[in-house]
Amino acid sequence: MTGEKRSLGTLLEHSRLEVIPTKDVADAVVKWVPRDVLLTVTASPVKGLEATLALTRRLVGEGYRVVPHISARLVSDLSELEKVSEELVALGIDDIFVPAGDADPPVGPFDSALAMLQALKSLGNPFPNVGITGYPETHPKITDDVTIQAMWDKRQYATYIVSNLCFDHATIRRWIERVRSRGVTLPLYVGIAAPIDRAKLFDVATKIGVGESAKFLTRHAEWFLRMGAPGGYNPVRLLQRLNRTLIAEESGIAGLHIFSFNQISKTEEWRQAQLARFGVAQSSSAPHEAAQA
Repeated sequence: MTGEKRSLGTLLEHSRLEVIPTKDVADAVVKWVPRDVLLTVTASPVKGLEATLALTRRLVGEGYRVVPHISARLVSDLSELEKVSEELVALGIDDIFVPAGDADPPVGPFDSALAMLQALKSLGNPFPNVGITGYPETHPKITDDVTIQAMWDKRQYATYIVSNLCFDHATIRRWIERVRSRGVTLPLYVGIAAPIDRAKLFDVATKIGVGESAKFLTRHAEWFLRMGAPGGYNPVRLLQRLNRTLIAEESGIAGLHIFSFNQISKTEEWRQAQLARFGVAQSSSAPHEAAQA
């Protein structure tokens, strides 16, 4: 965002929208989401890596820029990683997100994101942009010391960090400050949940299992209960409380990563409303339905 006036509006303009591979999500994306919105496609042990690749193919064919999640624990060996990389490069993919993933045990030799990042290097670094996960809150299975060391080890292979979902502004702020104080300079995308319907969220979680973007349901049961309640989670309030940190140059925030949980129309209507609120011109490439929403 060099040379631009930093504001919540510009961060929303540079947001990434995360979608989950389910039967009807591609049609919803095409109906509601402008073609200039960057989409990320999750991966989970329940659906498998092929579901991620299939949705990526479809969305690329519809004219979107797509960032597939290539979970290390879902890749069977170096040969499969090379094959997947070649296919994605042929599709024009120049950006992937590399989490460790939740497959337990892993299906192949890559038991961590770092292991697969090193394998990608051995393949000649086929993707100029590579994202890794940051954890504002304690990981349920990994100690803070390990996650801190892992980020330090992975930074040389990555080009940006996406923070895992967190609902507490103070926790996010402290995490950003700690990341920068350690000398990690990679651009950060701050993960936030869009306004969501709890019943629909539970339905999606049931369909996909506890995976890349639904696992917070088990780790944050109290937040799940509050999401649809009066006075509960409000993404605008979260952003307002983080405003000073998000727009500070020293924070190095590149944009927002929006967890849609496949509530596509509601998420995009909210995003467009916030862009209008902050005086950011809406996309001229918006689908007809979204333009009239």
